[in-house]
Amino acid sequence: MSHSSKPGSNDRFWRLLRLAPPVLAIGACAGCGLAGTAVATGAGAAAEVQEAQQAKQTEDRIKRQLDQAQQAAAQQRADAESQGR
Repeated sequence: MSHSSKPGSNDRFWRLLRLAPPVLAIGACAGCGLAGTAVATGAGAAAEVQEAQQAKQTEDRIKRQLDQAQQAAAQQRADAESQGR
């Protein structure tokens, strides 16, 4: 014999109880910030891409400056050699 006064109410209780672990897990993840991790990861990746682009631009600029300095030094050597002859 069933202890509940309504037929089938025990079935509803077990169905609701079965949903409790996923609901609690989602709530725990949202509470600890895990739900926002995907957003933060996406923003972090975008920032890393921007930093990499800036680093590449800096590297290119430094290479150009080194090339210019080497060309100027070579020109100075050539001028000094032509004056010494």
